[in-house]
Amino acid sequence: MLDLSKLDFTKGNGLVTVVTQDAHTGDLLMVAHADREALEKTIETGEMYYRSRSRGLWHKGGTSGNVQRVVSLTADCDADAVLARVEKAGPACHTGAETCFDIGPVDELVALDRTIAERARKAPAPGEKPSYTRRLLDDRNLRLKKIGEEAVELVTACADGDKERAAEEAADVLYHLLVAVRPLGVTLEDVKAVLARRARKPAK
Repeated sequence: MLDLSKLDFTKGNGLVTVVTQDAHTGDLLMVAHADREALEKTIETGEMYYRSRSRGLWHKGGTSGNVQRVVSLTADCDADAVLARVEKAGPACHTGAETCFDIGPVDELVALDRTIAERARKAPAPGEKPSYTRRLLDDRNLRLKKIGEEAVELVTACADGDKERAAEEAADVLYHLLVAVRPLGVTLEDVKAVLARRARKPAK
């Protein structure tokens, strides 16, 4: 956990800048400030506290319920800024937006996985034509067949040395893979967690 004794609070007149990031998606949620007391409360409770000029000591989500649970706190090279990686319980912005920066998801795969999750949650209304994603989610044989078809097309593009088509086919494979595992309850985060565990294993 963050060693507060190594932070330089003097540059900011008792404050350090806090950049808050979604630990799972990489989305930049907000930028705020914290003093020693706010960071002590953050470490003590496991939820983000900030120091606001208007609110004073501020427990993020204390009123709205949109708390930010701490995953990690890391000081920058000058020790006057902190990267807070968090799990958020709701929107980060007071406007109700997911983040304070209108830039959309940092990771396009994350955005795709969110769309697939939304299609899985929301069944088509009576008489409404289901989306392609919904059709795949509802038809096990179809979604497994499509993985095979798209994989073959990717192999063919690679064999032909067609860079542009290979990129297109690779995108199709990724999409169909994420759809295929969703009915099993497997998300992009689960897949990334496996990759992270493998990356931590010592090389043989």
